[in-house]
Amino acid sequence: MTAELGIGWIGTGVMGGPMAGHLLDGGHRLAVFNRTRSRAVELVKRGARWSDSPAEAARDADVVCTMLGTPADVREVVLGGGRVLESMRPGAVLIDFTTSEPSLAAEIHADAARRGVDSLDAPVSGGDVGARNATLAIMVGGDPDAFVRARPVLELLGRTVELQGGAGAGQHTKMTNQLAIAAGMIGVCEALIYAHRAGLDLERTLSTISGGAAGSWSLANYGPRLLRGDLEPGFKVDHFIKDLGIALAEARRMGVSLPGAALAEQLYVAVSSQGMGQKGTQSLAVALARLSQVDWPAT
Repeated sequence: MTAELGIGWIGTGVMGGPMAGHLLDGGHRLAVFNRTRSRAVELVKRGARWSDSPAEAARDADVVCTMLGTPADVREVVLGGGRVLESMRPGAVLIDFTTSEPSLAAEIHADAARRGVDSLDAPVSGGDVGARNATLAIMVGGDPDAFVRARPVLELLGRTVELQGGAGAGQHTKMTNQLAIAAGMIGVCEALIYAHRAGLDLERTLSTISGGAAGSWSLANYGPRLLRGDLEPGFKVDHFIKDLGIALAEARRMGVSLPGAALAEQLYVAVSSQGMGQKGTQSLAVALARLSQVDWPAT
């Protein structure tokens, strides 16, 4: 790919907005679309061109990137009324950063191939911090040649960029990532609730255990937020429920039992039912604290 590319970007939310901004910083021409136009205002101020539809953003672009909420959104935008794939020119590359279904990634890949378009599923991990700092882990599925062509774009967004296999392999890798996080988040929240009830200095406790075997990305990034009572999303509860649902459905299809993930899903459903679906995954601590009538600082 040439140094300057025409990129269509669809989805400028908590993750998508900062990611798109890095492509502007990298010197690329950017056309953006988002259902809520106000969330794209800052990108337009920085030089992006507003598009009135996903199809308009995709038209004539060298690369089209989607960062959406759910598999249903991806299907509608890429294959349905959004007409993204229909609008792309042959030889262009479609990169879907949404955490979605492996089967949908394979379907998009096949349809794209029939149109002469390359398609990559490229879900990410690292939350809002990784999106802002361009330190995401990007898990890619698709053809090796398409990956090589897209890599200069991907490397503007992430620190770890790996081709995992064919179409859908990126999504399967993201499910693996989410499963590894799920039980860990329960542990982080329960540990801090325990420390609080025991009367410990939470900041000192967090600093101490982070330097030992308990240290983890979730503890380092979400622990301080919980101590501040900050429930704003790096990753939304409702999106995590969606991801765990995909992982559990895939596990059933493969005949794999995942009791820890099933428990985490149910706990997060409880968080959402308590009105915190749009808050960050660290909100689990509030729901767990309520089970024991603990006066958690964030409540």
